Amino acid sequence: MNKIVSSILAAASFSIVASAASAAEVLRFSHTDNPGGSRQAAAEQFAEKVAKYTEGRYEIRIYPSGQLANDPKAIEQLQLGGIDFTVSATGSYATHLPSLNLTAMPFLVDSYEQGWELYDNSDWLKNEFNKLPGKGFRVLSTWEAGFRSFTTKEPLTSPKDAEGEKMRVYPNDMIRWTMEAIGFQTVVMPITDVYLAIQQGTVSGQENPVDTIKSLRFYEVAPNITLTRHVYSPLPLTVSEATWQKFSDKDKQAFMKAAQESATFSRDLVKNSVDSQLKDMTSAGAKVAVPEIAPFRESVASVYDKARGVYGKGEVDKILADAAAIRKALPSQ
Repeated sequence: MNKIVSSILAAASFSIVASAASAAEVLRFSHTDNPGGSRQAAAEQFAEKVAKYTEGRYEIRIYPSGQLANDPKAIEQLQLGGIDFTVSATGSYATHLPSLNLTAMPFLVDSYEQGWELYDNSDWLKNEFNKLPGKGFRVLSTWEAGFRSFTTKEPLTSPKDAEGEKMRVYPNDMIRWTMEAIGFQTVVMPITDVYLAIQQGTVSGQENPVDTIKSLRFYEVAPNITLTRHVYSPLPLTVSEATWQKFSDKDKQAFMKAAQESATFSRDLVKNSVDSQLKDMTSAGAKVAVPEIAPFRESVASVYDKARGVYGKGEVDKILADAAAIRKALPSQ
């Protein structure tokens, strides 16, 4: 009899657990990184933390490699409620808040620590992020991608080598202006199309952080990696505002906690992986070079004035002042 009762209780317990699991609300997380990349690893961390801190009430289902949408379309889907979360370069959100283009101004910061301070504590940037819920999405935390550098078919030793070459860019004025100031012709295209475009000769190269170059294997078709580190390019994690407003206050706190912890994970992972990633790509045939940076800095000096003309002197000078103060307080090693 006891065995029968135990079996009944065990079956009931299993049924309750199964029902709880099946009752979890599924939320969709879209990104364009490959399954082996740092974005996927951080997304998995985020999903685990959300499940833990909401006691299983929510399940984050992750769709990597642009399965649901490329970066611009994913942000549009946030606004429409078609997806719940995405993570993309700050400049990708500038289509909906143009002032965020200013975060992609060249050579704002020189180290990860300076970049983290800018994104966590800049009064100007906090104010801009606070405008995003009115656009249909909000920033929960900032993940890491690193500093943008080049991969090209031919060596890139100075801006002179850029003349006449076609460089892929994503839809961001500041990146486009910077590339054109260096000397490139620019071609706008989704990141999911870049590998084939380089392979077919539509463009001769692209620029992205080392983590992205490795994850999307751009070094296979453009084997010259030139570490200019011309733009700091982290990844705000965003949630659809429609989704956010459905959460209870308790669940909002849980999602924020998961977002912050996954951001710490992402920052540590990317910063500490760069050297090994470059080594792996070199072993696979890539050529890594660190050029003299001064000519690149000089070539993009006009970009700041162009930004002032479009976005206003006050706005540009605010973020430049924040960045200058941070560089002074946290000197690069």
